[in-house]
Amino acid sequence: MSDFFTIILGSLILIIMVLVGVAFLTLMERKVLGYIQIRKGPNKVGFCGVPQPFCDAIKLFTKEQTYPIMSNYLSYYMSPIISLFLSLLVWMIFPYLTNLYNFNLGLLFFLCCTSMGVYTVMIAGWSSNSNYALLGGLRAVAQTISYEVSMALLMLSLVFMIGSFNLFDFEFYQDYIWFIFMFFPISLAWVTSMLAETNRTPFDFAEGESELVSGFNVEYSSGGFALIFLAEYASILFMSMLYSVMFLGSGVFSFIFFLKLVFTSFLFIWARGTLPRYRYDKLMYLAWKSYLPLALNFLFFAFGFKLFMWGYML
Repeated sequence: MSDFFTIILGSLILIIMVLVGVAFLTLMERKVLGYIQIRKGPNKVGFCGVPQPFCDAIKLFTKEQTYPIMSNYLSYYMSPIISLFLSLLVWMIFPYLTNLYNFNLGLLFFLCCTSMGVYTVMIAGWSSNSNYALLGGLRAVAQTISYEVSMALLMLSLVFMIGSFNLFDFEFYQDYIWFIFMFFPISLAWVTSMLAETNRTPFDFAEGESELVSGFNVEYSSGGFALIFLAEYASILFMSMLYSVMFLGSGVFSFIFFLKLVFTSFLFIWARGTLPRYRYDKLMYLAWKSYLPLALNFLFFAFGFKLFMWGYML
């Protein structure tokens, strides 16, 4: 029983730390975007605006909860909660060596959770009973499903190389050389797929402000909006962690790992500050006509390379 309680306690601490990380990621985004646009960003609350995310959280959760009278109330209310739950649940594959879960099929669990996330966006867009929200939800679903295919195939190339779905094994196989050097084209395609998967600029068509007001979350206010917001940023942090583990040598217990994670998160913000939004058809062409052939070719390359190495060792 003590082991069970230790696992539960470790999971709770991990989730709390992720939520604190999300709070400071929003602050970092506002600061970085401010300096990109030659302004200060939040600097009035406390020292250099550090408590600003917590003030925003209090403000959002204490505002009045409104809901459209024609909406499908139960699904409208539940979808942000399930969305945040899935974003935090996927963190359970974090490769700790101490008293947490050991996922032998961790990457498959990640794919399952991200696939489930599509449903929450779709239901959020549909249950609001708003045309703009429905269009935003449909765009997000099409975009996420498209990029999940190429993401899974890009991931399979690495899985063929190490022969395991377990995130622990990525650390052992990158002792001498990081995978970003061996699989540089895959790492670039993975960065772009991360941006598309989390609906971030330049692929934020789900909430294209110029056409759809705010996309699938247009009818949400106060707590519902805050939960969708938290889910999005928890996904960004998770994708940054996964990129650091898969391509940047892992090493979860070193401080350098967290610098890598912060830098990868910074890439998301940097892209938002510098790149204009794509056209929607070009986004789909990029997924199906560029990344899918690239991923398949690299999959064959990795498979052939592994067979060659086995033959060489025999």
